[in-house]
Amino acid sequence: MLTGRSLRHVTRSPDTVITTVVTPVAMMLMFVYVFGGAIDTGTTSYVNYMLPGILLITIASGISYTAYRLFADMKSGIFERFQSMPIARSGALWAHVFTSMVANLISLVIVVGVALLMGFRSGAGDHQPVGGVRRGDGAGGT
Repeated sequence: MLTGRSLRHVTRSPDTVITTVVTPVAMMLMFVYVFGGAIDTGTTSYVNYMLPGILLITIASGISYTAYRLFADMKSGIFERFQSMPIARSGALWAHVFTSMVANLISLVIVVGVALLMGFRSGAGDHQPVGGVRRGDGAGGT
């Protein structure tokens, strides 16, 4: 119930989408296509150097928006209303945490997708783990 409420807040506010998705993508496009030629990266594409920093910016903007939403809920008095209901006191906080995780995951997938379209290629091969998961292993592989 509380997670759904928090997710609705995220999806209904355009400033959230702009802050957590559009801004990192715009920064990546700007740095790669406008400023990318100014830095010599050798044979490697400049987007390979930019993506880790852009991903950190994406995560930080998602976390800061979650902190703002939590602050707004505290100031609006919703927590006092929740205390009169039969829910755990930490329920509202966990709802914000889960919403932040979902929103950050969606933002990261979009940013990595745009980076792949821009030419990002990982240095990991087929036999090396990427993100802790090896290709071809399936869910139960070791």
